[in-house]
Amino acid sequence: MENDILLIERKDHIATLVLNRPEKRNSLSPDLLIRLHQAIEEFRHDDEVRCLVIRGSGNKSFSSGYDIASIPTKIDTEVAEKLKSKNPQELAMGSVLNYPYPTIAMLNGYAFGAGCELAVCCDIRIAGDHIRMGVPPAKLGLVYPLDGIMRFVQILGLPLTRELLFTGRFYDAPQVREMGLVNHMVPLEELESFTYGLAEEIAGNAPMSLKGTKRILGILARSVQIDEADRRAAEAIVAEAFNSEDLKEGQLSFLEKRKPVFKGR
Repeated sequence: MENDILLIERKDHIATLVLNRPEKRNSLSPDLLIRLHQAIEEFRHDDEVRCLVIRGSGNKSFSSGYDIASIPTKIDTEVAEKLKSKNPQELAMGSVLNYPYPTIAMLNGYAFGAGCELAVCCDIRIAGDHIRMGVPPAKLGLVYPLDGIMRFVQILGLPLTRELLFTGRFYDAPQVREMGLVNHMVPLEELESFTYGLAEEIAGNAPMSLKGTKRILGILARSVQIDEADRRAAEAIVAEAFNSEDLKEGQLSFLEKRKPVFKGR
């Protein structure tokens, strides 16, 4: 259905998940994140799907980030149980990271905040040459969650992750490529053919090799572990910022299109 918030397409051994909220710049509502999680979990048990492509609808936005104005509506019992320990964003990101076969983010527009993190969770990122990417919580008074920061560190390393998060800047296409946020950058008119050409090449390889390599890479990515005390400390820092006056000022200034006046409390 074209009005569904997540469109699912299949061709041979490739499945495509389309974030379909063009009126909201494909922002990640809790409902959309839960649908993304459910769809990927279903594909986990289907060895016929050997490469997963995630893209946004249209050609302007991959995803503008997390939509804090939306709340989940229809949630089945199994997902409701999972939400007791993980929020919708973490459920969806974890599903992408842990999908047993390779995943590709087809960046057909800008990717900000959680949309940028979703792209980083994919194994390969292919962008059109009109792309912009960034993570703006510092401009809003938020502290980005620990797991998300760790994912950016794995892709960019500590120095560039520091710049990305400290500035809250939106980077244009040449900067995105220079930083290493994407694997490939191609003219917009070639984006789809390039992406699916690579997806077909990957999906044509031996399933056991793809799954085995993906599993070993996942083990390597988890080689740096955070102990429980550090995790609780990080979560307390995030919660403190979430309940701050600065966050309210950041949100208000964004809506009023003015520079925020932060007070550090």
